[in-house]
Amino acid sequence: MSVPPGGSTPEDVAARGAWPAGTPRTTGVVPVLSRSAHDRDHLGRSLPDPTRGRPVRVLTVDERRCVPVAEGADGPALVWDEQPGLPVGAVYLGEADGVPYAAVRGERALTVNGRAVDTWSGLRELGTVLGDLDAGLLSEAIGILEWHERARFSPVSGAPTTIERAGWVQRDPVTGVELFPRTDPAVIMLVHDGGDRCVLGRQAVWPPGRFSVLAGFVEPGESAEAAVAREVAEEVGLTVTDVRYVSSQPWPFPQSLMLGFVARAVGDDALRLDPTEIEEARWWTRDELRSGRGPEALPPPVSIARHLIDRWVDGELT
Repeated sequence: MSVPPGGSTPEDVAARGAWPAGTPRTTGVVPVLSRSAHDRDHLGRSLPDPTRGRPVRVLTVDERRCVPVAEGADGPALVWDEQPGLPVGAVYLGEADGVPYAAVRGERALTVNGRAVDTWSGLRELGTVLGDLDAGLLSEAIGILEWHERARFSPVSGAPTTIERAGWVQRDPVTGVELFPRTDPAVIMLVHDGGDRCVLGRQAVWPPGRFSVLAGFVEPGESAEAAVAREVAEEVGLTVTDVRYVSSQPWPFPQSLMLGFVARAVGDDALRLDPTEIEEARWWTRDELRSGRGPEALPPPVSIARHLIDRWVDGELT
C-alpha cells in the first residue's frame, strides 16, 4: 500500500475505537479537499500585477504547513492578512467575489495584521471544518508552496531557479527552460466482491486497529486503471475487473493527486499479501462497517479513502 508521503502517518488516524461513533462521516458528493469556490485566474498570473491594483488577502503558511485560524460563531476560519498589494515572494492563488488571494511562507504569530489568532492548524485538521472557499484556497496554497520548497534548483542544469508568473513558473536561468508545478498521480481503490464485501488492509506503520482501502502510485507509461489492477494484484493477490473511476482529491503532502476508483474482484477471493506492503488485510461486510463491528479505526473524513468507504457502505458504489 504505497500511499503518498504523509498519507500513512498517525496524524491521519482516528483514535483507537473512535469509529463510527467518534468520527463524523463524510458528506457531499465530492471528497472534502476537492471543494473550491474561487477562480484560480490562470490568465491573471501572467500580468505584471495579477491583483490588478486591488488589495490582496494573504495567507501565511509556516514550515509545518500550518496556518492561522480564528474561531467564530460559524466555526473555524482562516485569518487572512489584508495587504495593499502582492507581497514579494507570495504566490497568487486567484480571486473570489472580486477579492485577490495569495499565500506566502512565514513564521507563526499571535496576531495577523492586528487580528487575533486562536491557533495554528494544518489541512488535515481544518479540511472538514472550513467552508468551501477557505478549504479550496488552503489546499492550493499548501500544494504550490510545497512545490517551491522542493524545486529550488533546476533538474536540467542544477542552477537556482527564478520565479515567474506570480509563483506558478520557475525558470532555469542557464537553459531558459520553464518548470511547472508537479503533481504525482496515485490511485486509491475500494475493492469489492460484487456483493456485500470489500477488502481493507493496513500497513505495519499504522497504529493497531486501523484499516483502509488499497492505494499506490501510477507508474510511467501506465494508465490509472492499469495501476489499480496492478496494485491490487501486488498487494493482496486479487484479480479485478470493472475498474471504475469515482472521484479525485488533491493530497498536497507534498504533491499528490488521489484518483479514487472502485473495482470488482473476480476468481479466487483468497488474499495473498505482499509482506513488504501489507501487514494485514481481510474482507469486511457492509453490515460490519455500518454497525461498528468492523475495524477499530478507519481513515478520517478529510481523506478520499473515507469518502470511498462511506459511499460504498451506503450502497452508492457497486
